[in-house]
Amino acid sequence: MKISLLMPVLMAICFLFIPSTGWVHPLDPALLDIRESGEGRVDVLWRLPVSQPSNAPLSPILPDRCSEFSPPSLSETGQSLTRRWRMACGSRSLVGERIGVAGLEVRKTDALVRVQLADGRLIQTVVRANQPFLTLPEQTGPLDVMRDYIALGFEHILTGLDHLLFVLGLVLLVPGWRLLLWVITAFTAGHSVTLSLAVLGFVHIRPAPVEALIALSIFVVAVEITREAKGQITGIQRFPWAMALLFGFLHGLGFAGALAQIGLPDGEIPLALFSFNLGIELGQILFVGCVLTVRAALSQIPPLWPTTTELVPVYVIGSLSAMWIFERILAML
Repeated sequence: MKISLLMPVLMAICFLFIPSTGWVHPLDPALLDIRESGEGRVDVLWRLPVSQPSNAPLSPILPDRCSEFSPPSLSETGQSLTRRWRMACGSRSLVGERIGVAGLEVRKTDALVRVQLADGRLIQTVVRANQPFLTLPEQTGPLDVMRDYIALGFEHILTGLDHLLFVLGLVLLVPGWRLLLWVITAFTAGHSVTLSLAVLGFVHIRPAPVEALIALSIFVVAVEITREAKGQITGIQRFPWAMALLFGFLHGLGFAGALAQIGLPDGEIPLALFSFNLGIELGQILFVGCVLTVRAALSQIPPLWPTTTELVPVYVIGSLSAMWIFERILAML
């Protein structure tokens, strides 16, 4: 299996992602929700995740012709700070106006803009540092929804260190690309099922226990790799696809928690859900492909460190997951 060949891969992942993620899923964008309520009134909701500093220089940008009609109210939950207020924007619709979020280039983050027009249309998109504004169009199409939610799913998996370490553990545990293909497919099937059930409201589980169990799943995989290295054969090693399927159910609930905070557009729920899941799969395929490519390249050169260090990456995975387990359990108390 040559675990030691993946040491630089694991270290690179840790150094690249740990500083920016804060050990949690980073897909928690700011939300600007605007609803035309008739008679020229517009209800505004501005939600800033607690993962963003309280003094984060993010602020909503609204049309100049809109003025404050009622003072804002502020509420706080365990995950976000929410400000609500009403504005007067005249009798003309917001169609054609520019709406966005300022400060994205400073915070290096994205934001979700959702506009419910008086005619019933919902316009929803992700604004980024290179395009912080949305000009409300006359018409929106399914391709816009598909593009935005694929990007969100892709971003979520590639910036979720715990999900990446679990997939990396599967690559280390499973010998041969054919069996690995089946195992990754089982993991994909598992998290696709629970992601869909949770988002559609058929399954309701608190996010905090799910996050702790996701950390536990990574720890289990790390332990199995050490057992395999010692020649111990277990049921998980005989049927790794079953383990991947079971833990895929857990990870799907984690994905659903992130998607629930973003929301799904009315009338396009199946397409948005499919697109988000597709983005996750594309990111996962890219990650596995990169790991396998680097491992194949490193296998052509002599190891640059003693063979006694071959389990260091596994112990790093196990240590990180153990820390997350305790951290997430303590957060529930």
